[in-house]
Amino acid sequence: MALRTVVAGPRVGRPGPLVTTVALLLVAATFVPLGYIVSEIFATGPSQAAELVFRPRVGQLLANTVGLVVCTVPICVLLGVGLAWVVERTNVPGKAWWGPIFAAPLAVPAFVNSYAWVSAFPTMHGLSAGVVIATMSYFPLVYLPAAATLRRLDPAVEESARALGSGPVAVFARIVLPQLRLAILGGGLLIALHLLAEYGAFVMIRFDTFTTAIFEQYQSSFAGPAGSMLAGVLVLCCLVLLAGEAGLRGRARYARIGSGAPRATARIRLGSGTIPVLAALAVVTIGALGVPLWTIGRWLRIGGAQVWDFTEIGEALGQTVGLAAAAALLTTLCAFPVAWIAVRSTSVFARMVEGANYITSSLPGIVIALAMVTVTIRWAPPLYQTVTMVVAAYVLLFLPRALVSVRAGLAQVPIGLEEVSRSLGKSGPATFVRVTLRLTAPAAASAAALVFVAVATELTATLLLAPNGTRTLAMRFWSLSGELDYAAAAPYALIMIVAAVPVTYLLFTQSRKAAGI
Repeated sequence: MALRTVVAGPRVGRPGPLVTTVALLLVAATFVPLGYIVSEIFATGPSQAAELVFRPRVGQLLANTVGLVVCTVPICVLLGVGLAWVVERTNVPGKAWWGPIFAAPLAVPAFVNSYAWVSAFPTMHGLSAGVVIATMSYFPLVYLPAAATLRRLDPAVEESARALGSGPVAVFARIVLPQLRLAILGGGLLIALHLLAEYGAFVMIRFDTFTTAIFEQYQSSFAGPAGSMLAGVLVLCCLVLLAGEAGLRGRARYARIGSGAPRATARIRLGSGTIPVLAALAVVTIGALGVPLWTIGRWLRIGGAQVWDFTEIGEALGQTVGLAAAAALLTTLCAFPVAWIAVRSTSVFARMVEGANYITSSLPGIVIALAMVTVTIRWAPPLYQTVTMVVAAYVLLFLPRALVSVRAGLAQVPIGLEEVSRSLGKSGPATFVRVTLRLTAPAAASAAALVFVAVATELTATLLLAPNGTRTLAMRFWSLSGELDYAAAAPYALIMIVAAVPVTYLLFTQSRKAAGI
């Protein structure tokens, strides 16, 4: 009789008072945006709130935003899954290069992509333009997890299905597609949340969404009740998306016991379909990378040497690096207590601490910025328009990006090593520094890099919160492109893309490591 070995998780105690206190402070901070929206609704009053919400303008914004999500997300899913299938399961020529190419669009901020497409096609505007630009910007969010999942699948399962008479379409629909469910839902949710939060890309094509309308309302009435009510509707849309994704994900599991067959899946021969497939891949590459890079190169060529104002560029680069480095360091440090509780505890408190950060980070940056503005004006005026509040907003926005990496690193630290260190007389802090921190250093570095690039290309919250005189790369690009000085904006676009390339490559390599490659 075979014996079944049950591997129990490590015995863990309650988190210490310092870790608990820091985690509770972070949870309290994450609820500031939601608290702001709720307080504004109560302050406005039910009758005025209903009047501001149930009006034709809000209906138009809702139709635009929902239409953008409904059109873009399925296209990104089809494109991401289709590209992943071609790259991972066929003998398409150059398969080693297509993976990095289809991850590279993440290095191009959406508002830079919009600038490129509008420069190339000045008549682009409206919903169709928004769908094109958003698809070219965000389809890698589905491609990367789908490709990683396809690489992990056990080929024996598909071969068994084919041996039982199932054709290629039936095998994909019954075997492969269910295994891609989590990748599709997760990527689709990220894309939808990006669409709700995006500002610059849609302003350039004159397409109104809730985020663009909130920003305009803020500029005209300084966070009046109309803008707050729009923010409330936007928050509700975010929560609906989160609940919908959780419901569609369900509780089904698609895991196998054991490592499966230690061999690669036999690739499908394209034969006469090779040329059409290569043509399709080339079209996507041109749309996602060719247009922005060609446009930036064109404006750099038109502008000549005079667009390289190294004094302005150096100042913007210095401020961007300073803010991004401070935010990356603080966000990564804040991720440690939350990740520690999430990994070392299975209590309701642990789930609450982790979940609160994810919910708040799903809110658009403009909502978080409005909350920070209101809180500082009412209760902490000296902090209004200071670097402290800008960095605090970055922490709220990007803490989950650091949390994912840090949590993965902590989960791989053997608790036995920490117990040995303490048994040798080392204190808890000393054990953390000498053992835990050293083993999680690569994960922490990855987390800091992700936050660094996110901050370097963040626009909406920075525009609202930055102190007078702040000129980051994104702000300088936005200011110059808003003045239609596309040539002068091109160097800033190029620098932002170059800064994002290393992190994009890191994401690609990590997805391959997760698949065991």
